[in-house]
Amino acid sequence: MKAILSLAMAATLTATAAPATAQFAKAEDAVRYRQGALAVLAQHFTRIGAMVRGRTPYDPRVAVENAEMVATMARLPWPAFGPETEKISHSVKPEAWSEPARFREQHEKLAAESVKLVAAARTNNLDNLKAAFASTASTCKSCHDAYRTN
Repeated sequence: MKAILSLAMAATLTATAAPATAQFAKAEDAVRYRQGALAVLAQHFTRIGAMVRGRTPYDPRVAVENAEMVATMARLPWPAFGPETEKISHSVKPEAWSEPARFREQHEKLAAESVKLVAAARTNNLDNLKAAFASTASTCKSCHDAYRTN
């Protein structure tokens, strides 16, 4: 877990130090970066989901740790959706590039919902966590429905 947290901190520092239009050596690098960030986000979100669905025991400390990771990762992948990646992005619908303002609204909403998820996790109340998880999951689904091919 320490390695993941260290990686996340390094990624956060890198992301906050880079301009919003982060540059990548190649379009393939940008795609790999965003896929990696989204995979880590999904892993931690899934761990919270297991708790809210009763598949794993609810542990308030673990819920907070995972929610914080989701909030961190929710900010990282978006600069890697540059137009140069459009031709090699097989799982991204063209609307992500043709509707940039709407696409940006979706990732801003995810970032905001992720902050609410952290706040709910910090209450140490499973019902609060369930509500915030559902709202965040709805945001994810909305974006996937609009911009993801699979």
